[in-house]
Amino acid sequence: MKDLRRYLVFKYIQYLVLPSPNIIMTLLGSLASVYVMLVLTFPSVSRKPTAVLIGSIAQADILVGCSMLSAVSEGIIESESSSASFQSALRQNFQIANIHASSLLLSCVTLEAFLITFLPVETRHVRNVRCATVTSKLIWAVVSIECFLYQLECVKGLNISYLGIQRQVQLLMSFFYEAIRLMKLLTYPIGVLLRIFNVYLFYKMYFRDKYS
Repeated sequence: MKDLRRYLVFKYIQYLVLPSPNIIMTLLGSLASVYVMLVLTFPSVSRKPTAVLIGSIAQADILVGCSMLSAVSEGIIESESSSASFQSALRQNFQIANIHASSLLLSCVTLEAFLITFLPVETRHVRNVRCATVTSKLIWAVVSIECFLYQLECVKGLNISYLGIQRQVQLLMSFFYEAIRLMKLLTYPIGVLLRIFNVYLFYKMYFRDKYS
């Protein structure tokens, strides 16, 4: 459907073209996602791998609403500094999860279009609803783990020795903190690589269609 194609173009601009999140684009994207989730329930829309991925992209914008609710509750409810820090980190992690999940899912849509264009027969066995569903679940699992680790930073500055936590647990937390530091170092280059990946595949498909 043309509406789904327009939605994908909008999402590509929102997540893979614009250098940073834009509040206006975010709100418009969330409204578009609500519309797309409604469209995908229509019987006339065939359930294909692309539709599954688009549905996951639309569902990712639910996290935008969660982030807004967290921001509102943070402003209304007065709490201690530790609780406020937790709420602030939670709001940021909702935004991170939305951006990272959407970017990865959009890259999967691009890859599928590339495979359809260049390897339609050879990749038919992996271009199905089951693989698209598994891929979406894996992306959500990775993003959830990432945000869980980021949320652990809230307790990094706290003195937790009085809780009687065993040394093994403290060592595990230290490992998590190092993993968080590594993830933060890799986030930007991975984002750049995703943009290059998408641009390259679109470039190949565009000139294939233009000169074929």
